Amino acid sequence: MAALSGRIKGAALLLAALTLAGCTVQVQVETDPPTPAPTAPAEVPAATPAATPESPAEPAEPVYDVTPGSETYRDFTLDNVCHSNIGDIHFNLYVPESYDGSTPYALFVTLPGWQGLYFQGVGVNLQTETFGFAAQEYVPDMIVAAPQLNGWDEQSGDEAIALTEYLLDAYNIDPGRVYIEGYSGGGETLSWVLGKRPDLYAAALLGATRWDGAYQPVVDARTPVYLAVGESDEYYGPEPLTEAYAALRDLYRQAGLSDAEIDELLVLDVKDADYFTARGLTNQHGGGQAFAEDAAIMGWLFARDPNAQNPG
Repeated sequence: MAALSGRIKGAALLLAALTLAGCTVQVQVETDPPTPAPTAPAEVPAATPAATPESPAEPAEPVYDVTPGSETYRDFTLDNVCHSNIGDIHFNLYVPESYDGSTPYALFVTLPGWQGLYFQGVGVNLQTETFGFAAQEYVPDMIVAAPQLNGWDEQSGDEAIALTEYLLDAYNIDPGRVYIEGYSGGGETLSWVLGKRPDLYAAALLGATRWDGAYQPVVDARTPVYLAVGESDEYYGPEPLTEAYAALRDLYRQAGLSDAEIDELLVLDVKDADYFTARGLTNQHGGGQAFAEDAAIMGWLFARDPNAQNPG
């Protein structure tokens, strides 16, 4: 009964936030192949879109029309849809039971690799990547968003930015406690995000991937970035992230930062073969998902959070 009560409370909090943002409700259900199977939360009434006051003298604020999901998986509400001016953004959302809107919470956004994209199936990113669950062990008062994008290009980066902005608008989130991660294709998406709006994030983790976006905005914003990859990554190899690290470090030096100051903002972590074999992993690219269970890596991502804790 306690678990059911928690899910009902989580669904109610999600609906309340979406009502403030002006939302409508429609149901989309898809069966999750792994166990535990999704369970339907209590039905909620349709929300009435909030009226937007006219303000012809100023640019219009973004209007978010969001359709809340109706299924859950491990306390995530699945397949919420943000109908933005750049397209529909599907996302899964975890809101802690303790959240009541009175206190600012942290936010963690985990971007999917190819296996977690929307066409693969609703909630598949949560079943194939564990970053969204591991993060909860480090910061208890944190909302977790796991979008299911359609690719890892610039458009996907724009959608991740739009989703972050929506969540900051819809929930009581401390803008100084927003974290983001991307593995494989999700890391490419994240590089596009950081090339445009690094100021939205307190720290970023890119794993087993390459950098496609711009570098200078990251340096200007001083956004801390951690780059992790296997020395023999079968898909990307270590070279793309090594080159990104060198480019960012050079720009920081041009900006007048000392090596010690740069080390606080930028980390390159190339794992050797022993790192993977010790964990029973035979593939370094797929094994990059082990970064989610690495306390040194995840601990670095959340080290700046005032409520961070050691899950060990």
